[in-house]
This record gives sequence, structure tokens and C-alpha cells, in this order.
Amino acid sequence: MIKPQPDNRSSKRRARDERIAAEPQLKPLDLPTDARPAPVEAHLAGSRHPIAVAGVVENGVVRPLDPKVKLPERARVIIVASEET
Repeated sequence: MIKPQPDNRSSKRRARDERIAAEPQLKPLDLPTDARPAPVEAHLAGSRHPIAVAGVVENGVVRPLDPKVKLPERARVIIVASEET
């Protein structure tokens, strides 16, 4: 049997949780009758997998430090910066 835990949420968090719980549920998707379920992996199979490379940003241009790394034209990048020391 699970022991009830004390509710340690702030009043602001509790009010937000209650508001979210009171929202109406989304209606089911309008799928064709012959639609077959597929695992998420099948949906993601065609996409490129992200890679992490070291690089610098100069004048708004991302430049990998390794000259062998080639980014495709119009590639999306996520820049992770560290604090300057």
C-alpha cells in the first residue's frame, strides 16, 4: 500500500496544476478507418540523427573546429555556449 505523501507544492504551483487538470481533454484524432499503428521509431527512421561537434561562432557563422566535419546547406544547429573565463 502506498503511503500518502504531504503536498509540498506552492500555492501558485497547486493553482496551475488545478487549472491544467480542469482543461477539457483533446478530442481523438480524425484518422482514416484503415490507419495502422506504427512505432515512433518508424516515424523517426527517415530523419537525420543529431551530432555534437566542437566549433566556434564568428560573425553569426558556425564553423566546426574539425575540418573533416561538413554541415549540409541550411542545417539546423543548436549552439551551446560556456561562460567565458
